[in-house]
Amino acid sequence: MKPSNKSSIHQCSCKTCQRHPSSSVAKEHCAINLVVAGLNEKYRRRFMGLLALQWGHGGTARLIEISGMSRNTIHRGRAEIQCADMVTSGRVRLAGAGRPPNEKVRRGS
Repeated sequence: MKPSNKSSIHQCSCKTCQRHPSSSVAKEHCAINLVVAGLNEKYRRRFMGLLALQWGHGGTARLIEISGMSRNTIHRGRAEIQCADMVTSGRVRLAGAGRPPNEKVRRGS
């Protein structure tokens, strides 16, 4: 079976969603997780950073509970949103990220 490239939709673990799964809060959390599941790494991080900025004090902790994302990831997204002179390239990860090649290329051969 071929693995899927899309991330799965995270189930919110907050008390409101556990007690009242059909409440408006639970529907909002489900919608956030649905949007996040369709984004790539960079835009997922930035979206969560934007929500953390909008929600203010305690927003990061709430988003961790809702989305299951790391605190560091949300803080990094928040920093990216706040940085006005950030250049948006087409890359998702920084240059040089990822696994190194299996064979080293020899110069002069």
